[in-house]
Amino acid sequence: MSFVIKSTAERAEAWSALFAADLPDQTVEIWPDIADPSAVEFLAAWVPPPDLAKTFPNLKVLFSVGAGVDQLDLSAVPDHVQVVRMIEPGLTDGMVDYVRFAVLAIHRGMLRYVAQQREQVWKAHSYRPAADLTVGIMGLGQLGLPVIEAVRALGYRCQGWARSRRDIEGVRTFARQQDLDAFLEGTDILVCLLPLTAETTRLLARPLFSRLPRGAALIHCGRGKQLVMDDLMDALDDGTLGAAIVDVTDPEPLPTGHPLWSRPDVLITPHTASITQADTGGRSIVENLKRYRRGEALEGLVNRTAGY
Repeated sequence: MSFVIKSTAERAEAWSALFAADLPDQTVEIWPDIADPSAVEFLAAWVPPPDLAKTFPNLKVLFSVGAGVDQLDLSAVPDHVQVVRMIEPGLTDGMVDYVRFAVLAIHRGMLRYVAQQREQVWKAHSYRPAADLTVGIMGLGQLGLPVIEAVRALGYRCQGWARSRRDIEGVRTFARQQDLDAFLEGTDILVCLLPLTAETTRLLARPLFSRLPRGAALIHCGRGKQLVMDDLMDALDDGTLGAAIVDVTDPEPLPTGHPLWSRPDVLITPHTASITQADTGGRSIVENLKRYRRGEALEGLVNRTAGY
């Protein structure tokens, strides 16, 4: 029974040490150095090797090293193989920090000041109090709930939207398509934390932007295929949107020469809003493997029908 790690060298080293300390009886191998592929029952990877069913015919669990699984071709994963997404405190803390930074940067006009610095312009601009701004979070799951708590602590009004009803004390929440208009109409800064599904693909497009208050801002930390980038640039050009901070694009990396790179009203980061930490991510996998051995449900088990 072998556990294969197909990830960065840093993670492989840290996770191997954690297995040695907590599960010393577990054989751990680092891709691509596999002694017996038929003995592999567990695989941790961002993207698994091609022809997974033939490569590891006795695979039982595929652990994603990220919070999402849309990078996986689930149709190529045999039905009997459990797929598990990463749930660990480092991912949550990273997303909270990123959104907190992005909200403050937009509120205080930091993109404008960066552009002015390049032009050597010394000019101050007024801004509204935090209490006058509403931050709308799309996605109220493992990441969205702590993000709302952190943003509220900064003094902003918060509201949330999800595809199913969620009750959050002190926060106005909306659900499903019929509530989307009311959610968008009251949102000054829109934060996307949604997983990628058929329903959320190309969701961030002109029809949605037009329902926000004029001059609203976008913080996109979901998945690249949710954003129609031409629509984003058009909305920025005509003032429908005032600014955007974008962590995920389609494609990734964003191609050299793409017009989004040079826009002064857009900040681009290279899919770094939330990154699995080597130590806490490894501990999450070790604890999940212990659950598997005890016959318990795995934390982060993916519903293949829902896609997350």
